[in-house]
Amino acid sequence: MFSLTKKDRPIVQLLLNAGTCPRCILRFSCVGSQLLYRHPHKDLMKDLQEFLKNSQEKEDTVCLDVAHPPCKRIRLEHREEGADDLNQNGAIPQLPLAGDGNTAVESSAGKVCNVCLGILQEFCEADFVKKVSQKVISADYQFTSFVFSVSLPPQLSVRERAAWLGVKQQMRNLGLPLAKDDIIQLKEAYKWIIHPQLSEELGVPADGKSLFEVSVVFAHPETDEECHFLATACPDCFKPAKNKQSVFTRMAVIKALEKIKEEDFLKHFPCPPSSPKNFCDALEIQCNNGAVFVAGRYNKYSRNLPQTPWIIDGERKLESSVEELISEHLMAEFKADSFNFSSSGREDVDVRTLGNGRPFAMELVNPRRVRFTAEEMKRLQQAINDSSDKIQVRDLQLVTREAIGRMKEGEEEKTKTYSALIWTDKAIQRDDIAFLDDIKELKLDQKTPLRVLHRRPLAVRCRLIHTMKSEYIDEHHFRLHLKTQAGTYIKEFVHGDFGRTKPNIGSLLNRTADILELDVESVDVDWPPTLAD
Repeated sequence: MFSLTKKDRPIVQLLLNAGTCPRCILRFSCVGSQLLYRHPHKDLMKDLQEFLKNSQEKEDTVCLDVAHPPCKRIRLEHREEGADDLNQNGAIPQLPLAGDGNTAVESSAGKVCNVCLGILQEFCEADFVKKVSQKVISADYQFTSFVFSVSLPPQLSVRERAAWLGVKQQMRNLGLPLAKDDIIQLKEAYKWIIHPQLSEELGVPADGKSLFEVSVVFAHPETDEECHFLATACPDCFKPAKNKQSVFTRMAVIKALEKIKEEDFLKHFPCPPSSPKNFCDALEIQCNNGAVFVAGRYNKYSRNLPQTPWIIDGERKLESSVEELISEHLMAEFKADSFNFSSSGREDVDVRTLGNGRPFAMELVNPRRVRFTAEEMKRLQQAINDSSDKIQVRDLQLVTREAIGRMKEGEEEKTKTYSALIWTDKAIQRDDIAFLDDIKELKLDQKTPLRVLHRRPLAVRCRLIHTMKSEYIDEHHFRLHLKTQAGTYIKEFVHGDFGRTKPNIGSLLNRTADILELDVESVDVDWPPTLAD
C-alpha cells in the first residue's frame, strides 16, 4: 500500500499550478513506485486532482495498491535541522489555492512540463516507443537483451533545482517543515516507464548487464539561453572542449550548480521554473553492441607484405597488409563499424612468419552479428585462407577481452625462434662458424636501431640469445638458427648496426656480416588454444 498524505498537498498544489507534469510531481513527492509512473498521464492528473480535493477533508487520500521497491534518488541539498518535524499538534497549515483545482489541471494538461521539458509526457507514449523499436529492428543487430540509456539536456538540472527551491520557499512561507531533501531521478523514472514497453516491442528483456545498448539523446533549443547565467556566476566551470558544440555540458552545469549560492540562483532563475516554449527533441536514437574479440595465428609467406598498412606522409607504399587481408573478411561477416588489430610482436615487411604462426587478436567494434558456431568460424577461416597465397590463418576463434592479455605477455616474456641467411665479406669454412653452436645465453646490449629510431625512444636494451645453431652453405653464406628473448633485434645482431649492438655476428666472426633473409620460425606463446582441424 502506498499513499500520498496531507503533508504532500502543498508540493502537489504548487507544482501543478506552476505547470509541472504529474510524473514530475510524483518524483518531487519522492514516490518510489515503478508501477505508478506507468499509469496513463491523464489518469495520474485526475488522481492528483482528486487528492487535492479530498486532502482538505481527510488525512490520507489517494492510495494505490502497488509495490514500491528501493529506488535511486538524486540529492539536491543538505538536510536542514528539524526537517522531519511537523508542528506541535501534527497539523498541516492550510495552503491557499491559486485558483480552483480544475484550472490547475487544465493549465498543466496541455503544456510542456516546466521541469522535465516533456520527457515524462509525450516521450513515454506508445508511439515514441514504437519509433525507438523500429529504429532498433531496422539496424539489424543480433541481441538477446538490451540496456537502455538516455542523455538529457543540461538545463534539466537547472530546472530541477529551481523547482525544488520553489517548493522550499513555499513551505517556508507557510511555516511548514520540509521533510524531504531528495527526489526520484528523472532518468530512473523514465526507464521505469520505457523498459516494459520497449521490452514488449523488441521481444527481449531489459538487462543492466547487457552488451547491447539502446540510447536516446534528447536536446532542447533553449539550453544555452537557460544556462547562460551560470557561466557569468561560475566562469571557471565552463571551458571550451574539443568536439563539443556548447560549453554547457551536463557535467559543467552540475559543477556550477554545486558552486553557485542559493541567493544568486534565485536572482537569475524563476523558482519554480516557468513553462518552456518547446518540447525536447529526440535528437538521436542509437544502437551499440559490445565489442566482439576474435583470435588466431597467422603465417606470412611473402617478403613484400607489411603486418599493418604501410603509409608514409599519406602515401601508401604497398597495396595490402596482413591486418587488411584478415580484417576484410571479419568486418564483412560480423558487420562491424571498425576494428582494432593487435598481435604478439611484429615482423618486418621482408620477414616471413612460419611454423605455427604468430598469435593475433582483433576487436570488432559495434558488430551487428555476434553469434557464430564453431563450424561457421571454420568456414570463415577457410575463406581468409582461400583469398590470398600471402598469408594463412589457423585456430580462428571467439575469445574474451581478458584472454587477450595472455597474448600480450609474449611480446616481452616469451622466447622466439628465427632462421637467418647470413653473408660474410671474407670466405668462411665450416670450422669458422662451428663455435657459434656452443654459445649459450649470450648477453647483448642493443641501442635502439637506426631504422626504428623515428618511432621508438633512444635506449640501450639488454637481450639474450639463448642458443644458436649454424648451417654452412658456401664460402660466403651460412644459415643461423637462433632462439632468443622476445624483443631482440635479429638484423642488428647480425650486422651490428654500426656498433650499436654489441656483440654481434660480425664482431664474433671478426669480419663484416649482413643478413639476406630472415624467417620467424616460432613464437612461443601458448595462446590462443589450438583447435582440432
